Amino acid sequence: MTAPERDTIDLQDFLKLTGLVETGGEAKFRVQGGEVRLNGEVETRRRRKLHRGDIVEYAGQRVTVDW
Repeated sequence: MTAPERDTIDLQDFLKLTGLVETGGEAKFRVQGGEVRLNGEVETRRRRKLHRGDIVEYAGQRVTVDW
């Protein structure tokens, strides 16, 4: 995945950029509904800052933050 160089990204933005969800509204709904895991734990804060190496899981997919 190619993305602008940055130190952190919000969870909701990461979900959209990776194509795991289609819209910001869907990202909000999925995160706040407890459907997303961050590093093996349920994460309900949609603005949670992600860092390189974090692992996001949603809908049977697992994506590592790699920038």
